[in-house]
Amino acid sequence: MAEVLLASRNGKKLAEMERILSPLVPGVRVLGLDDVVAYAEPVEDQPDFAGNALLKARAGLAATGLPSLADDSGLCVDALNGMPGVLSARWAGPAKSDDANNALLLSQLSDVPDERRGAHFTCAVAVCHPDGRELVVEGRMDGRIIRETRGSGGFGYDVLFAAVEHPDLTTAELDPEAKDAISHRGRALRDIAPRVAELLGGS
Repeated sequence: MAEVLLASRNGKKLAEMERILSPLVPGVRVLGLDDVVAYAEPVEDQPDFAGNALLKARAGLAATGLPSLADDSGLCVDALNGMPGVLSARWAGPAKSDDANNALLLSQLSDVPDERRGAHFTCAVAVCHPDGRELVVEGRMDGRIIRETRGSGGFGYDVLFAAVEHPDLTTAELDPEAKDAISHRGRALRDIAPRVAELLGGS
């Protein structure tokens, strides 16, 4: 059975990625960071999502010898000149609290009118193969930031983000399949999954 490492221990992210990868890469066993011997994870110090994704995928490959996938994603808010961007997970500080990040973002946008609350999520997914091949793809989901948190699904800024495809619902209010269909991560994974299958010798 082919094995691939997904360099993450975020349970919700692993579940989201596995839902999309599994039907596209049949027979593959996807391992998370908690399924392999612990190794020193790199500091995500690159200026863009693609750089951080590659950093993590390369580290996973070096530590395990397995084909390794990693992603980096974040929220880019028009009124904040594209921030938080690569700082999304630690926008309110190094403790990486979703609640604190959301509260800070709402505060920063409190005086921004609805028509200027545009934003998008970006996700870069990188795969590194033991034979030296590397690939990075990016996906994007456009929408806007609402004025209060809503919903219990998803993670991160989902409770504040309404995608253009579902303007009356936050992505935290969508069921997993509806979110996967439009999400930045879903789009990036659907793009890269057939290529992962090729790397693993599948069809």
